[in-house]
Amino acid sequence: MSLARRPLADTGLEVGVLGLGCVTFGREIDAATSFGILDHARESGINLLDTAAAYHAGASERVLGDWLADRGCRDEFVVATKAHLPLTRSALKQSVAESLRRLRVEVIDLFQCHAWDEATPLEETLAALRELIDEGKIRHAGCSNWTAAQLASARELAARDSSLASLVSIQPPYNLVQREIEGETLPLCEAKDIAVLAYSPLAAGFLTGKYRRDGEVPAGTRFDVIPGHQPIYFTERGWRIAEGLGELAEREGTSPVALALGWVTGRSGVTSVLVGARTTGHVDQALAALREPLDAGLVAELGRLGNAGPRSPRA
Repeated sequence: MSLARRPLADTGLEVGVLGLGCVTFGREIDAATSFGILDHARESGINLLDTAAAYHAGASERVLGDWLADRGCRDEFVVATKAHLPLTRSALKQSVAESLRRLRVEVIDLFQCHAWDEATPLEETLAALRELIDEGKIRHAGCSNWTAAQLASARELAARDSSLASLVSIQPPYNLVQREIEGETLPLCEAKDIAVLAYSPLAAGFLTGKYRRDGEVPAGTRFDVIPGHQPIYFTERGWRIAEGLGELAEREGTSPVALALGWVTGRSGVTSVLVGARTTGHVDQALAALREPLDAGLVAELGRLGNAGPRSPRA
């Protein structure tokens, strides 16, 4: 299938409606399996590859870099990575240097701040990002897991001072359980032309149907590998959404994966949805969800699943 592409804000870059999150590389799957997934993603038209320095101590970046070098296809992709805290000038400079080395590229297309840094002045962070852009080490800067207020502050500062980088994107979790960005983040991004790269559309696998209330967590799954994700989704509201999703999938003769992915990819204001994979089949599941857009009535039913009850903690 031909994967539709959307502008990455006003950068001149375009990214597919689906992007590949590389968090599993070097952690849950080895390099050979990762290479197979990347080959399949390339053949499928996916052109956004997202990783981070924090993913298994840089292992994900190394695997991705080795693949890009081996296949000689760097220019086919928008390569995005993230810097962990602190977001000081010296730390960001070091983080970029290390990511460039591991990724084996000359420039990073989208360099993102992985989390908000309470201890570092925002002006210092934005000035460092502007320096890195001017030095040709990164093309654009973005953020991940920031609030709308934090992103708005950064944009306002950059609008007043050309020596500061203007953030072009935000990467938030977004799925049927975690819908906090609908309140302020999505409206801000639509108003200011900021790209939204949504991650965890299947709620770290919680919405796939493999988990059961009061059941054992299957060995090797995301909630087994990273049990810290459990409090976000293993709540009364979370189980109600997962169970309701399963009932709708059974009624429609489809899978919870198809419904959950179809719902997120069709949301207004979302530029691209990042999907993680441990097999090529996981990529195919995501692509299949795009082939059959959900009708408006089903979209409304899915949206109503999570309207009642307290929202989950932020990831």
